[in-house]
Amino acid sequence: MLKENFDHLDYQKLYSLGRKKIAKAVDIRIAVCGDVSTQHFSCILKGLAREMGLEFDIYEVDFGAAELEAFNPTAELYKFKPDFILILQSPFRFKEQYYHLQDKSQCSKNAHARVVALWDAFRSQSNASIIQSNFVVLNERSAGNYSALLPQSLQHETVALNIAIVADAKMRSSVSIADLEMLSSWVGKKFFLDEKMHGIAKIPCSLDYLPHFAQQFLDMILTNVGRSIKCVVLDLDNTLWGGVIGDDGIDGIGLGDLDEGHAFFYMQSFMKELFNRGIILAVCSKNTESIARNVFQNHPDMVLREEHISCFVANWDDKAANIRKIQQTLNIGFDSMVFIDDNPFERNLVRQLLPQILVPELPEDPSEYVRFLNELNLFEAANITSEDTTRTQSYQQQQQRVEEQTKFVSLDDYLISLNTTATIRPFESSNISRVAQLIQRSNQFNLTTRRYSEAECHSLASDPASHTLTIQIKDKFGDFGLILVSILRIDKVGDQMEIDSFLMSCRVLQRGVEKLAMNEIIGYARTCGLKRLIGRYIPTAKNVMVKSFYESFGFHLVEECSQGHAIWALDINDDLDFPHTIVTE
Repeated sequence: MLKENFDHLDYQKLYSLGRKKIAKAVDIRIAVCGDVSTQHFSCILKGLAREMGLEFDIYEVDFGAAELEAFNPTAELYKFKPDFILILQSPFRFKEQYYHLQDKSQCSKNAHARVVALWDAFRSQSNASIIQSNFVVLNERSAGNYSALLPQSLQHETVALNIAIVADAKMRSSVSIADLEMLSSWVGKKFFLDEKMHGIAKIPCSLDYLPHFAQQFLDMILTNVGRSIKCVVLDLDNTLWGGVIGDDGIDGIGLGDLDEGHAFFYMQSFMKELFNRGIILAVCSKNTESIARNVFQNHPDMVLREEHISCFVANWDDKAANIRKIQQTLNIGFDSMVFIDDNPFERNLVRQLLPQILVPELPEDPSEYVRFLNELNLFEAANITSEDTTRTQSYQQQQQRVEEQTKFVSLDDYLISLNTTATIRPFESSNISRVAQLIQRSNQFNLTTRRYSEAECHSLASDPASHTLTIQIKDKFGDFGLILVSILRIDKVGDQMEIDSFLMSCRVLQRGVEKLAMNEIIGYARTCGLKRLIGRYIPTAKNVMVKSFYESFGFHLVEECSQGHAIWALDINDDLDFPHTIVTE
């Protein structure tokens, strides 16, 4: 939830905040529908977004009218043009349908068919990302524990429905599942559900837990628009193992199955799972580096090893200064980092000096670390690509490049020595997930910061009025993967082409990749017989570094709009060619 604790999840506070009239530009447009009352939910969601500095414009479909809007091409929902469509489902409504059927085995099949039809109807008229809640399994068992074995029990039918909608969501890039069944299990269904409030007002859950309910959707929305944790910065002593390595020695620290060691084994195991799905792990410890590294190298019960750590900083400097070094080395934003340390002094120091970094208030008992971090849901993912699973290796290779650069006097000689090659492709099925991920996550080297979902990227790939471009590079040290995306809009009547989006991973700055891309864009414009290239710079809080991008390529300023938005143009001629050291395959 990108928060350090649960203190903000207060119903009355969020409800009041959501009801306020605030004059602020809308960041995200959201449509909410389902078989529950959505007014309270929408208000809470808006309040939660405002706490994050975002303004949501929310369109609420009338109660029970989701199908009426979905199957009507002229519906107000489609005129609203939402970025997200949220579908909320009530377990009580499903229960009513279950009891009305003679053949109970048809209940999950019927509900599944309705849900999937709703998705497909929305997608036929809208490019919005869809977030569908699953169904809470009610504690209503006519045969007690034996109900789990009855193929037509309410419990069995609800579980079957949840499995079926997950299977279908996997086949639709535009659909995600909000796991409210998991949330209700964590809260306790006795407290999460409120039969009386549902009967009176069709509220989806207890008012006390409606903020938690809305937070699940907000977490998924934030991840889809690029607000996510990319790096975990870890303390060592009493965080990854029990005790102080400098005092207790490698044989004296707690790690393994005995005493409190099991808690740290679980902590490391969870961190390794984050590593496996693409989260960067870094170490920031007040220790002698050789002593700290020795544990990773030689302790038999260590789950994490040096190959899992992208950046290892162990010295006696203050931790805020060391985290700055880590951030500069990894070249990621502070707001995509989380710092985990057992020491309250260190946590407060980092909060004060680096307020953008998330610093969870860990419980005192190490056995509660993993549970607490999971409850905060800090590591929400929109998707996981092959590039995610090799990210640490990529950062380690970058360290080798930095060391190699010191051997050369000129940057050009260094770049030539890297033997960099590039593969240039349009959007296609093999790269579309990575394309969408890069579009959502890239903030600094991003000229317009326009966000496109995976489904929208599929549409762009087949749009004759658009041209898409991706670049993947590798050098003698390793493969960067897909690191640049551009979307071009062709206007043959006006003899021009507009660069709708141009974004690149900051890992490849000063490598000449943007020059290679610009040559490709100009070359394509020439083949189309176009005379002019249009580029836009839309400023955000994070993309100042590309403010002069178009000027550096010889574009002239056409118009300077409000709030720093600038339009640039380049007349295409045969002399345009920007030198670089990259060879295309």
